[in-house]
Amino acid sequence: MIQTLSNHAPKMFAILRIMTALLFIQHGTQKLFGIPAAEFSPELFTLMWWAGAIELVGGALILVGLFTRAAAFVTSGMMAVAYFMVHAGNSFFPANNSGDAAVLFCFVFLLFVFTGPGAWSLDRAQSRETGMVSV
Repeated sequence: MIQTLSNHAPKMFAILRIMTALLFIQHGTQKLFGIPAAEFSPELFTLMWWAGAIELVGGALILVGLFTRAAAFVTSGMMAVAYFMVHAGNSFFPANNSGDAAVLFCFVFLLFVFTGPGAWSLDRAQSRETGMVSV
């Protein structure tokens, strides 16, 4: 039974990658394009604009599994910075300072840095074509 479940781990990991990226991309589209509806729109090239750009581009790369480790490294770091700049000063507890999503994104992306994209990724497809071993 456990072996059968383990056989599906790469696919379930890919689903985690895809769903996390889709959620993350929404933050970028909200900041940059107001979709879904946003309370504010940052001015061009401000810190919040760059955050939206990283969320959109990094999320898209993670979604398709292209340069996954590098994109996950950047997005994980961005989420750590976002937590400490925006949320941590309001309360020690993430549930009270609305930073729980930032913490979760940070650590899920950090996991992708170490594990790679899983199944159904352009990184994996490219490694098969070039004959390089995918981890």
